[in-house]
Amino acid sequence: MGNFIILLTITCSHLIGQPMYYFLCHLSLMDLCYTFTVVPRLIRDLGSARKNISYNNCMTQLFTAHLLAGVEIFILVSMALDRYIAIVKPLHYMVIMNRQRCSMLIFMAWGVGFWHSVALLLMVLNLPFCGPNQIDHYLCDVKPLLKLVCKDIYVVNILMIANSGMVVVAVFLVLVASYILILYNLRTCSSLGRRKALSTCSSHVMVVILFFVPCIYIYVLPAGSENKDKEISVFYTVIAPMLNPLIYTLRNMEMRIAMWKVWSKMAHSKFR
Repeated sequence: MGNFIILLTITCSHLIGQPMYYFLCHLSLMDLCYTFTVVPRLIRDLGSARKNISYNNCMTQLFTAHLLAGVEIFILVSMALDRYIAIVKPLHYMVIMNRQRCSMLIFMAWGVGFWHSVALLLMVLNLPFCGPNQIDHYLCDVKPLLKLVCKDIYVVNILMIANSGMVVVAVFLVLVASYILILYNLRTCSSLGRRKALSTCSSHVMVVILFFVPCIYIYVLPAGSENKDKEISVFYTVIAPMLNPLIYTLRNMEMRIAMWKVWSKMAHSKFR
């Protein structure tokens, strides 16, 4: 509901013309779609005695979840780039981050996410599943599925860590470096500009930590190792998409004002 409200507020207000909110709009869309991929089945399984899923549905969930997560990761990179340019090159900001370039970054995010999820799906489809058919998870993910494979998975583990784990670590380090550079360049800003930039960037940093730290924990460790994958994955599948709207709206006065205007306009047109 929170992501839907952000999506509606940005698309129905002047904020859609600003690069930061354009990316936030796409981030909320990814969170909304990702939630619909995971949470409805999770809720259904909590209330049912038989928690089963067909092979085709399992592969569909694996592909869709990794596609949306991959796109979201690179949208977060685009948001970090947007903030960096806004602070380091404020006079050229709107020229550099024009709508065409922003759309190109979103298109690239979809391209990279699609490549990542297709590579992962093809790897899993070629594995022989001939043992038990029960996974200790609420989500059809690559690691719990690897535990069902009846052959040596050493090479597959390396491919999985390279495709998911190392990519997540590399992107996280890039994001950390970008925010360190942003903090370094804030020295030259006025106290008001510094306060505003810190408020915006701290929201982004919270979202990045909520999403990336659990992902790194899960995808860097090989399948078969005893860890808390099922519990930790709740952070990026349920908690992060739920908290993102709160993080971005409660700390953002411009977003709150736009939200109030949109809802006032809708209420006025309803009762007119």
